[in-house]
Amino acid sequence: MSVLTEAKLRSRLRNQNIKTFKINKNDIITPAASTYLSDRNIKLVYEDEILKEKDKYDKEEDKKEFFPRFECISGGFIEKKPEHMTQIYGNKLVDKDHPRILFRGKIDSLEAKILYAQFVAFKEKKGDLLKDLEEIMDVVRRILRAEVMDEEIKEHSLLGMSLDEIREKSHNPKKYLGVDHIFYPSYKEGECFIVLNELRTVVRETEIAAINAFKDREGDIKRKDILRLLNRLSSCFYIMMLKLLAQKYK
Repeated sequence: MSVLTEAKLRSRLRNQNIKTFKINKNDIITPAASTYLSDRNIKLVYEDEILKEKDKYDKEEDKKEFFPRFECISGGFIEKKPEHMTQIYGNKLVDKDHPRILFRGKIDSLEAKILYAQFVAFKEKKGDLLKDLEEIMDVVRRILRAEVMDEEIKEHSLLGMSLDEIREKSHNPKKYLGVDHIFYPSYKEGECFIVLNELRTVVRETEIAAINAFKDREGDIKRKDILRLLNRLSSCFYIMMLKLLAQKYK
């Protein structure tokens, strides 16, 4: 036990700029010393109170449990999802620049372009074209579902054509549609033609994103069903452009 006087405080705190002053609980502080600290806005703190607060804090921290809600594909578990990460499936997290997430972004962009093409077809009163675009929108959404749910896409038709028929007709437009290949698309063909051509190119970009997303380290493609459908989808848009030129859309 010691007695803390004003003189001792002045000596100990000379040239110091502090906010708190710690003493032992058994120490005695004189009224003058207490006034000296108060005048200088220095808080008097007992060391045993500090220890009690620290012990209380440590116990509260020990009570906190860690609930790992997410698993990182790269390894480890975390409780909260960081802003730069997203769920690839279930509670599995990856960075937002992961190839699978980039592929999903391309699908999202493709849906947005189809939506705009539907608006143009509606505006231009092309009912048959609008109907075809609605069917294709459903196909694109199925592709996304199949990727997210890890489901296989069964072979099916597009606009009444099998995937093999789409390939054949897109390679021989003169035989099936009575028009030549489109080598140089022109703005003069109108807005419907332009948006279909844009959709054809967006599908090509989506196909490339799919290759990057589903290629393993050995270079093998895991989702050939998705790639095959995307490949035929771009050809399908090309056929729709040809049908527009052949005035087969009403």
